[in-house]
Amino acid sequence: MRLTPTTEVMYLKGVGPQRAEALAKRGIRTLEDLLGYLPFRYEDRIRFAKIHELTPGQIHTVQAEVVSGSLVRFSRARGGVYHLRVRDATGELSCKFFHAHYLEGKFEARQRIVLHGKADEDPYRPGRMEMLSPEYELLGGEETDSTEVGRIVPIYEAIGGVSSRMLRRITYAALELLGDELPDPLPAELLERYKFPRRSEAIRFVHFPPPNEPVAALNAFRSQAHQRLIFEEFFFYQLSVALRRKAARKQPGIAFRVREPSIREAIKRVLPFKPTEAQKRALAEIAGDLEQPVPMNRLLQGDVGSGKTIVALEAATIVIENGYQAALMAPTEILAVQHYLSARKAFARAGYAVELLISGLKPAQRKAAHERVRAGAAQLVVGTHALLEPQVEFARLGLVIVDEQHRFGVLQRKELMEKATAPDVLVMTATPIPRTLSLTLYGDLDISVIDQMPPGRVPMETLWRPEGRLPAVWDFVRREIASGHQAFVVYPVIEQSKTAESQRSLKAAIVECERLQRAVFPEMKVGLLHGRLRSEEKEDVMERFRRGELHILVTTTVIEVGVDVPNATVMVIEHAERFGLAQLHQLRGRIGRGGNKGTCILIGPKTVGEDARARLETMVRTTNGFEIAETDLKLRGPGEFFGTRQHGELGFHLANPLRDFELLERARREALSLVEAPGAETARRRLLAQLPAGWHRRYQLASVG
Repeated sequence: MRLTPTTEVMYLKGVGPQRAEALAKRGIRTLEDLLGYLPFRYEDRIRFAKIHELTPGQIHTVQAEVVSGSLVRFSRARGGVYHLRVRDATGELSCKFFHAHYLEGKFEARQRIVLHGKADEDPYRPGRMEMLSPEYELLGGEETDSTEVGRIVPIYEAIGGVSSRMLRRITYAALELLGDELPDPLPAELLERYKFPRRSEAIRFVHFPPPNEPVAALNAFRSQAHQRLIFEEFFFYQLSVALRRKAARKQPGIAFRVREPSIREAIKRVLPFKPTEAQKRALAEIAGDLEQPVPMNRLLQGDVGSGKTIVALEAATIVIENGYQAALMAPTEILAVQHYLSARKAFARAGYAVELLISGLKPAQRKAAHERVRAGAAQLVVGTHALLEPQVEFARLGLVIVDEQHRFGVLQRKELMEKATAPDVLVMTATPIPRTLSLTLYGDLDISVIDQMPPGRVPMETLWRPEGRLPAVWDFVRREIASGHQAFVVYPVIEQSKTAESQRSLKAAIVECERLQRAVFPEMKVGLLHGRLRSEEKEDVMERFRRGELHILVTTTVIEVGVDVPNATVMVIEHAERFGLAQLHQLRGRIGRGGNKGTCILIGPKTVGEDARARLETMVRTTNGFEIAETDLKLRGPGEFFGTRQHGELGFHLANPLRDFELLERARREALSLVEAPGAETARRRLLAQLPAGWHRRYQLASVG
């Protein structure tokens, strides 16, 4: 059987149906898919470090043989430390693997093994070296195995039962069988312009680089082959984005009247205060879109408390004054209720009818609400995912507003848009997105940024305190409450886990609420809010806190977005090292919203890891959301920032928008040129016609090309 790039992987020797099924779950079905699954790092297995040469604090790769292995158990059945001893001609090395009961029986004496990890001096045996939880790979018996030793070896993320070693072998086999048959999707003029290698050469190089290549450059993805493949991913993603934008601009939409005096007066009526220049600029950009006869697709981003909601309500005012309805979708019921209350207050003078649609409504209430929406009596409809239900029908929907867009999928946004014929769309996020990511995550949207805070916001103070200082922290909370203010106390979990060992030591909201009420603040009223409460219970607790009937609200991250209690000036976050930067910043934004200074106190252990320390120090140093987002991106990488699944859906296997921003800009220019330059249509159609179907699917080009 002659193999081609579209041949299924199960026909490769050593794969078979079972492994093919595991690979398919990761999207690897054909040989081309397999070759697109790239190494995440490389090891130099030409020049192994000798054990007697290991330097404390340095990362080394060692080839040795197993001496012995044993599991030392803890009292709990599944706990324990696995001790592995290995040796080479120059000495012995000890390795420890924590919580590694699964390694029992894994190793046998005299097995050949490669270890990769940081070497340190054994604190219990001075002068001897050890590695803690190194990566390891057992070698086969073949001394001349060309994929394992004597070369720079690619390291792949294992897939199910398919190890990195097996992936090396089947990838090597696929490359040998296919030769140069891989099609090259990039136009020849781009290859020439940037001196990129052909795709078949780049793929072969990236999987099995030549022995003279510096490993540090490979691990930084700086080789010309890596750069070519990164550019390729950016180029086709940006081409898809540019084509979607072009298609959207051709679609007929609603041209709203925005410049009439009556509409200007209506907007002034809903403003509770004088807008900032940034708010004025954002509204002008939105109004400019609304008056165009094509649908608006705009992202409104601004820091916590910057006043995005009032700008969105001003946009809704324009639409309502034109005789249309607006819908505002929020990710949580707490945030939806908050928007509903804000809208009712803002629209009171204008007399607009505001409707709330959440799953917590009683059947009779929901039915009546659906009828008012269908009849057009509800002019602004605020809700959660409940807005997407088939029973929700709008009379004349003109504007869709989606808050905290990153919490919804693209398809959910599309679902709401489909309840009307080409409505204008405004998506909002309080998670500031660095430009390095906005070009990828929201590349099909026009972007407005509110980068000013409304007047009267007093600068926030953030402190980092060890747990031993909690009594002094609680004294500070008492003083704030005595002066008429309120406080949040945030915990990472609702209740202590009975199974997850890592969570058993975490303080939990339910237990701590009871303890704080009984032992710390017996003279005060302490409330509890978490995600497992029923809708009416959540709203009751929040309403009591808003009215000042509760002094302290013990909660989880359920208050991360949308909770607005102007009288709350203190937030204590326990186990702060467990939270992400963006999460901490969002939580902190819940206090100091009423003109009084807010104080956020982060409680964490004395000793924390490097990443946790960087997060906590960033929170103490700055309240600038964009600076925090940049730091968060550097710490977590784009895969985590997007959410791994979403990052994969963007079609990126190798590209990193932060690390490779120059290539992203270059690819974007080339893609825009191919879509928008006069006379480029013929070249674009030729390119799309030559692309294999898999590429169309990967970059969603089929629907826009």
